Amino acid sequence: MAVYITTPSPALPPPSNSVGVLGWMRKNLFSSPANSIFTLIGLYILFRTIPPTIDWALFQADWVGTSRDACSGEGACWVFVTVRFQQFMFGFYPPSEYWRVVVAFSLVGALVAWLLIERTPKKGLVGIFTIFCYPVIAYFLFYGGAFGLPVVETYKWGGLMLTLILATIGMFCALPIGIILALGRRSSMPIAKSLSVVFIEFWRGVPLITVLFMSSVMLPIFMPENLQIDKLLRALIGIIFFQSAYMAEVVRGGLQAIPKGQYEAAEALGLSYWKSMFFIILPQALKLVIPGIVNTFIALFKDTTLVLIIGLFDLLAVVQSAFADAKWIGYSVEGYVFVAAIYWVSCFSMSRYSQYLERKLHTGHA
Repeated sequence: MAVYITTPSPALPPPSNSVGVLGWMRKNLFSSPANSIFTLIGLYILFRTIPPTIDWALFQADWVGTSRDACSGEGACWVFVTVRFQQFMFGFYPPSEYWRVVVAFSLVGALVAWLLIERTPKKGLVGIFTIFCYPVIAYFLFYGGAFGLPVVETYKWGGLMLTLILATIGMFCALPIGIILALGRRSSMPIAKSLSVVFIEFWRGVPLITVLFMSSVMLPIFMPENLQIDKLLRALIGIIFFQSAYMAEVVRGGLQAIPKGQYEAAEALGLSYWKSMFFIILPQALKLVIPGIVNTFIALFKDTTLVLIIGLFDLLAVVQSAFADAKWIGYSVEGYVFVAAIYWVSCFSMSRYSQYLERKLHTGHA
């Protein structure tokens, strides 16, 4: 009986039009006649818009100068931004005291970097210093009145400095208040639940612009004549309460997503309510709602522009006020592009970091 031994033929390479760049384009851009048509339309729109925009913003732009005479008029006049850059950053803060703002933000940047970078030692001590000590240091650096620093009233604060102050303090305070409100709304105690529900629904039902207007105009009417509350402080309180209501609903969604067995397991271990929440429930809930938390932070960062209606000049307001200068009429596009770039970089950075946190804390429950 004859025995035939067959050897498998070597595997052939895949067709060249199904792998690599050509394969990706065929699969994603030209997979059907309709997709091909939309791809060609999209490429045509990009071809008609992107090259002229880059040419206007970079190649034909004017970058160096001290007045509008340095602008040729063919491209963007970034001289407008460079001449007023310090005002856009610090508002009406005294130029001789700019160093105080730079030191305050550099210090918080170093502290945050220390906490975020892995393998840095003594994170606990740095965290305690950041939460309890840094706010006091920042207050005296920004406002002054101690250690030989002259007082700079809050109405002189403005520009990107004021935007960062409003957004940072709002984020820092809205998250813990939102967590407490979310726990209160899910509490079995009628009074705590009722108060939390009333607070959340009230602040969620009122536009932020109304909150700021009421805090600035109406609140002083009901206060004693000898009691004056700083306008910036009133705006901060309104922003914190407003955002904490939205944050509470985000956190409540995470709490409801935790299986009931986790609560029962905590009770079986004999943990108290607060210990079970702190060690078991909240870490899981907050991990699930990272996108929602960051989305609320991004909304808060952009909503700071509304403080203009109460006379506080944030970044956008300072740039808009520069348009009224007769020496720079006609360069509003450059100002708005500059502001949009700062907001986009800030919001995109927060979004990317949230995605990094999601990947880092992912435990395979997807």
